[in-house]
Amino acid sequence: MAAQAQQSAVDPVHDSVRDREIDVEQEHLDRVYRRLEEKIHEAEFLMHDAARRGQVGTPGALAERDAQVFRAGVHLNRLNNEFEDFLFGRIDLLLGKDGKKGPDGAYTAVEPAEGAVRPDNTADIAETLHIGRIGVLDEDYAPLVIDWRAPAAAPFYRSTPVDPGRVVRRRVIRSKGRRVLGVEDDLMRPELTAFLDGRELPVIGDGALMAALGQARTHTMRDIVASIQAEQDMVIRAPAASVTYVEGGPGTGKTAVALHRAAYLLYQDRRRYAGGILIVSPTPLLVAYTEGVLPSLGEEGQVAIRAIGSLVDGAEATVYDSPATARAKGSSRMLKVLRKAARGALEGPDTPTRLRVVAFGRRLELEAGQLESIRRSALGGTAPVNLLRPRARKLLLDALWEQSGAAGRHTDPELAAELRSSFDEDVSTEDSFLEFLDAWWPELTPRGVLAAMADEKRLGRWARRVLNPGEVRKVARSLRRDGYSVHDIALLDELQAILGSPARPKKRRELDPLDQLTGLEELMPVREESQRERAERLAAERVEYAHVIVDEAQDLTPMQWRMVGRRGRHATWTVVGDPAQSSWSDVDEAAEARDEALGTRPRRRFQLTVNYRNPAEIAELASKVLALAMPGSTAPTAVRSTGVRPRFAVVEDSLEKTVRAEAERLLGAVDGTVGVVVAMQRREEARRWLSGLGERVVALGSLEAKGLEYDATVVVSPAEIADESPAGLRVLYVALTRATQQLTVVSGDRDDADASGVPDLLRD
Repeated sequence: MAAQAQQSAVDPVHDSVRDREIDVEQEHLDRVYRRLEEKIHEAEFLMHDAARRGQVGTPGALAERDAQVFRAGVHLNRLNNEFEDFLFGRIDLLLGKDGKKGPDGAYTAVEPAEGAVRPDNTADIAETLHIGRIGVLDEDYAPLVIDWRAPAAAPFYRSTPVDPGRVVRRRVIRSKGRRVLGVEDDLMRPELTAFLDGRELPVIGDGALMAALGQARTHTMRDIVASIQAEQDMVIRAPAASVTYVEGGPGTGKTAVALHRAAYLLYQDRRRYAGGILIVSPTPLLVAYTEGVLPSLGEEGQVAIRAIGSLVDGAEATVYDSPATARAKGSSRMLKVLRKAARGALEGPDTPTRLRVVAFGRRLELEAGQLESIRRSALGGTAPVNLLRPRARKLLLDALWEQSGAAGRHTDPELAAELRSSFDEDVSTEDSFLEFLDAWWPELTPRGVLAAMADEKRLGRWARRVLNPGEVRKVARSLRRDGYSVHDIALLDELQAILGSPARPKKRRELDPLDQLTGLEELMPVREESQRERAERLAAERVEYAHVIVDEAQDLTPMQWRMVGRRGRHATWTVVGDPAQSSWSDVDEAAEARDEALGTRPRRRFQLTVNYRNPAEIAELASKVLALAMPGSTAPTAVRSTGVRPRFAVVEDSLEKTVRAEAERLLGAVDGTVGVVVAMQRREEARRWLSGLGERVVALGSLEAKGLEYDATVVVSPAEIADESPAGLRVLYVALTRATQQLTVVSGDRDDADASGVPDLLRD
């Protein structure tokens, strides 16, 4: 299997294995769509035929017509709703123990038959199943697509390398509309050489690497593959109760393990996790990968996959903060600032300083000092600011009532209460009082308060003795930009909790004219939500989840931990990360916020120790930075060697020309993608350098590289990356561990490269 991938990498005459496999899945998808169109035509014919039956006029014919129209209509509606983007998986299976087939046309055997694997560790694929949103049979009732809820689809989610059952290869298919965009394989039996239709089974992605490891001739390598499978499987199947910590260095498969754990938990106990599973990823790029691995689990709103910068509905992170600004915004100190800002934002330049009303024929006034005292009393409560408005309104009416002198007019309690009620009604319905209340205690929004914090003078008052003047200036200036950063999203979420949402009166449901219809119209199906529409609606409505998975957890700031914690108050958790890759400077502060978010739940810890992604040559170089970033820490063990040492290049003419030349060289050396990693402030500049080189090369900032991988990478100016933040060495360690095949390091002016081009940070 791996040989095929290697051959394609050096033979430009042939399309890559990946391209050929995409074509294979495209051909199958085209066949499925042709069959779906046939089924839609059949449903339309049945509806037309049923309408003709109604012309017979007998009661029996009318009843039969109505029932047939209903069934055909429901079927047609479902086909139309699920017509797009519904094929996402495939499993290739060994021969089963028996030849029994289920109602979906697939064989029911779970375990392989004796002799399915030959003594020389070769086997034939006996059955291939494609998994999708609905089941589709061909003209001979053979399955073209298995419904993801059907028993036959269960191995797609439950199979693991330790307990593979009949599954040899599990493939994730990414599609958009009618076009297949990509495929990614997992090998459940990497030690096998499997054949499909007489040809060796091709494997794409990490599966190809596992195949190469699993088929290695040495027993040592086979033992390593077994250890990879065993330690990952232990995490996937760990009991869901409490908190499961998963730590591991680059290339240990943390993200993949977390995603397969989500699938395993959901399919082991669907009822328990009907409350939803939230998967939080650090960047949108990693979310795109995540959605490719578990596309089906978004069905019925069961799994929400969100970047940390898109956890707040209606807001999306589109800009980046400088490291100093990020440290201020992410710190738990911001909680005090936000609480003061939420209360301080009630007072603005247009806030009225006098209340005048007429009651019982008298003019009543409250001056600025009285109003300030009332505001302080109202804000003395612990309720969200917007929910304190009724209390403020009552305190205003109390002060006006006392000023009116009407309290002593009646000694009879009932008459006094009636008089007070009349007073409150008269005053509170006056336009002058309502206008004053709206201006004096406006309904605040998180966006509005954040906008108020862009005023440096106001923020300085709210942040006194919490942020220093330099931090105040940086935060205020950053909030004057268009767009939000990932740190702003956490502030918006915190402000929503501080402010609260006032209760809204329920709108009466308008009577639908169709409610009055009887007869045939009642049986005609109304268009229902598609599963995707339902998933999106449920995800938008849900504020808490039954299980929360946090990927790259070491990067969450204290304020981000508070945001994620609110979504899992009653959840079980899987927390995945690597302290050595943390981009947050104050690890202890983040740990305290994490522990607060997770509460008192028991902890269970797992350590992944095998790096099967990076070649040993690259891992050895990266370990030099790890020793500087976290002295005494141990890097995961790299299990393979390519014989290709990292390359060092020094800028001779210009940085742009050097980086572009190295990217072009690597595009010719590898069959897949090339990532060019630069310091965050060089992102746009680097994209211009690489213009015109094609889709296989991508420029990204150092913080954007987290969790991603490329066949080859160019790391530009290690010193720039290391110096851009207090956590810069850990960020550099991440950048150096993104490549699966080749790595080039380009030294800039600040790198103090030796005669061989090796920068000082990477020298022995």
